[in-house]
Amino acid sequence: MKTVAQLLKAKDQKNQDVHTIKHDHTVFEALVRMSEKNVGALPVVQDGAVVGIISERDYARKIMLKGLSSVTTKVHEVMSSPVITVDTHKSVDECMNIMTDSHLRHLPVVEEGKLLGLLSIGDLVKEAIAEQADLIKQLEQYIRGE
Repeated sequence: MKTVAQLLKAKDQKNQDVHTIKHDHTVFEALVRMSEKNVGALPVVQDGAVVGIISERDYARKIMLKGLSSVTTKVHEVMSSPVITVDTHKSVDECMNIMTDSHLRHLPVVEEGKLLGLLSIGDLVKEAIAEQADLIKQLEQYIRGE
């Protein structure tokens, strides 16, 4: 099973960039950035540290349903915090368990206080499927005596 470090290294270059938003920006600014970057969540940073995460789900549940304005509401008012993070030594399986148990769709990767990447549930599922396909291929070759 691959580690988070291996998974981050294998991601397409365009998907390796981590897009963030500062805690004092508005939710509207976060939505614009998510739309521009075609992502569903942004880690929220304050003084270089990850202090939360804001997602489309946060917008729907904490802004739209409560009748708040995304133009005047600050990110730190609705972000999910404290944020659950992983380091680069975790396995894909461990990350999937964390995300499943915590009902997360995005998992920031932090090492020594520095944000290195953001994993989506899609990244992890894609890797799990690839690993299973490889295992099936190996077993088929074994059965055929190759």
